[in-house]
Amino acid sequence: MGFWGYYVVGRAERPLAECAAFEDVRDGLSLHEQRPGGWQVWEASVPEIGSMAALARETGAPALFGFVMDSSCVAVEAAAPQSGAWNACLARDAMAEFLAADGKEPDDLFLPAQDAAERAAAWAAEAGHTVRAADVTAVLNAPADPSAELLFFRFLERLGIPES
Repeated sequence: MGFWGYYVVGRAERPLAECAAFEDVRDGLSLHEQRPGGWQVWEASVPEIGSMAALARETGAPALFGFVMDSSCVAVEAAAPQSGAWNACLARDAMAEFLAADGKEPDDLFLPAQDAAERAAAWAAEAGHTVRAADVTAVLNAPADPSAELLFFRFLERLGIPES
């Protein structure tokens, strides 16, 4: 069985776990890593994380989470104060397998890869990064090889969030 859980990513002067947006889940958050530029990556062991739009408003900076499903795929929810909220999935074929059990498919819940990549580029621009939507699209269309967790961290790098 693979990893199930959230990675929450944001930029703030204080720990994200101290934000009011996480008041109800604070005890389930643990710092995974700090990245240059004030970026923080938190791991959450809770059934639901809350709104990235609320976190973006509170911190005044873009924020996102990735919900990793059995190390096979990732549901992404992102928001920024100016460019708004959007969603995407990583490892779309694996996501399709999970959703098929409920009679759904990725297009029922997530933006198409190209649309998500354009929203991601706007999100990154609001964070002060210049990214090419084509580079983001390539990650959105990639399989989770060897894991969805590693694909998620490659996605962060494509958004301009540098490694530690």
